[in-house]
Amino acid sequence: MFIVVSMKYDMFIPKLFIGKCLLAFTAFVARWGHYLNLNISVRQKVYLVGGGPGDPDLLTVKAHKLLQKADVVLYDALISPEILNLTNPKALLISVGKRANNHSKKQQEINQLLVKYGKQKRSVVRLKGGDPFIYGRGGEELQALISAGIDFEVVPGITAASGCASYAGIPLTHRDYSQTVMFITAQCRNSEENLDWTSIARKNQTVVVYMGLLKNDVLSQQLIAYGRCPDTPVAVVENGTTSSQRVITGTLGCLTEMVKEHQVISPALMIIGEVVVFARQLDWHPNSQMIQHISKAKPFYELREAV
Repeated sequence: MFIVVSMKYDMFIPKLFIGKCLLAFTAFVARWGHYLNLNISVRQKVYLVGGGPGDPDLLTVKAHKLLQKADVVLYDALISPEILNLTNPKALLISVGKRANNHSKKQQEINQLLVKYGKQKRSVVRLKGGDPFIYGRGGEELQALISAGIDFEVVPGITAASGCASYAGIPLTHRDYSQTVMFITAQCRNSEENLDWTSIARKNQTVVVYMGLLKNDVLSQQLIAYGRCPDTPVAVVENGTTSSQRVITGTLGCLTEMVKEHQVISPALMIIGEVVVFARQLDWHPNSQMIQHISKAKPFYELREAV
């Protein structure tokens, strides 16, 4: 009887020791895993990741961890070199950037690449500027993955409207000036015909225009034609949230003049609304160049009756 009890006791000691080791390791990972990058389990799937508006410090923690463990990274044109430097050194980097009138890859080609690498059972990061679900065509790319039976995950990012406005000192909403925020783009298919100009031109709302630089004249003409005052404050934020940020402020009536005179280049975001008046007062970004445009002409506008 003594021998049986002794054998059971001897078998119990290793199990107890192993159990304590496992508990200790779990506690160690919980405490230090954030620093050792052990807390995230990267599965073999496609990750649709938002890269934020430009400043690499605005990249989310989860996006950073996924980039460090990725096997393949397909990135947009607006992803900065500083963010790409955060990726796994062994990862395959593929540029699929698209700029106005200059597409390195068509959307169908990008979809095919995602399916190709997704089927190879590797960790694939599709890295997009801003947020992938706000004018990033993220939905279309996920539809392609679903059709191919490929697992995926979405990691949101700070969209350009939020990031650029914050770095320009422009609150998108304000209790006294703007109760509504509207995001629009001038680059969608048949955007001029499909946009509800009557709704966009309403007073006491902020309109943020993505990819509207090349159609700034149409934007200003249509908004004024449908009732928005030509004196409505406007800001054009060039290279927002970066060290080369410029914020040019003026009015809706001289938007085209502003863009031409100050030679604004892409990427640039337009913010239209009374909240723009706070830009100079709330300017905080140390590297931002603030420019107040003075119009040289007082153009005449014919107002169209809104229907």
